[in-house]
Amino acid sequence: MARYFIHLAYNGADYCGWQRQPELPTVQETIELGLSTLLRCPTAVVGCGRTDTGVHASDFYAHFDSDVDFDPNQVAWKMNSLLPESIVVFRIFPVADNAHARFDALSRTYQYHVSQQRMPFRQGQYCRIYFAPDVDLMNRAAEVLMEYDDFTSFAKLHTQVKTNICHLSQAEWKDENGELVFTIKSNRFLRNMVRSVTGTLLDVGRGKLTIDGLRQIIEKKDRCAAGVSMPACGLFLTKVEYPETLQLLSS
Repeated sequence: MARYFIHLAYNGADYCGWQRQPELPTVQETIELGLSTLLRCPTAVVGCGRTDTGVHASDFYAHFDSDVDFDPNQVAWKMNSLLPESIVVFRIFPVADNAHARFDALSRTYQYHVSQQRMPFRQGQYCRIYFAPDVDLMNRAAEVLMEYDDFTSFAKLHTQVKTNICHLSQAEWKDENGELVFTIKSNRFLRNMVRSVTGTLLDVGRGKLTIDGLRQIIEKKDRCAAGVSMPACGLFLTKVEYPETLQLLSS
């Protein structure tokens, strides 16, 4: 039995998230069906995370085990013939038997896209806002996030996690030709965390919340205190980083 990583990307608009769910379309189920068809045996995959319904991923990894002798390059190529246009497989490569797509990830980076302008060629890939936020103020607020590690106030309620501690290493807004992009990087994220953080920072940017108010929200450790959760359409998982030893196995 050998273990393989699969590197892929997907537009999440047509799916109820990554994680397999009964009678609902998911990315995991779609990938598993494709692999099982090509390898001619049931093949389960384990993803690097669980994106929610409608969330996109331009960089995503999963692993699977197989005792079938196959050419990873050929299977990756054939997968793209089987899969819908909303999913692409970049490559499949062997890794150590104990390598894990989720637990070995060192960090994950998400980006959230908003714009005041209507963008017809980006439908379903950004959230339109109807105010002009103060980007400098939002970046000052983002710096405040970096001072904390308990993000209970931005976590979805009633989820089965052992801790709400996350170690952020980046949080910043950039104006990219009129489109505002919020980039946030951490060793881990809580369910719905990025969307609720984004909504709260936008409240700062539009003058509904002060930076001191943001501190109070974080320190309350109460989800009801934070801002509205932004729609899934503007959120992308853009980078998953692994140890160099794993990267060497993929070369």
